Amino acid sequence: MLRRKPTWLELKLDDIEEFDGARKELDSCRKHEEVDVVGASDGEGALGLSTDHKSQEQMIHDQIGYKPLPKPNNCSSQFGMF
Repeated sequence: MLRRKPTWLELKLDDIEEFDGARKELDSCRKHEEVDVVGASDGEGALGLSTDHKSQEQMIHDQIGYKPLPKPNNCSSQFGMF
């Protein structure tokens, strides 16, 4: 493995200001989205969060390719599994 000399990085005032601006913009977008989600449920905040949770869970399943199979409800279908 080749060794190289350490690199020196300088943090400038412009970089800090740019980071703060981007962070504030991201925070304002998140707050705006939260207001839209709660406002869309017509004052039923708990129900709005539960449906949002399901959609987020579904998005995660879609991303990883998980497709759950429905479970049978009757006992006769379980005898063939042994």
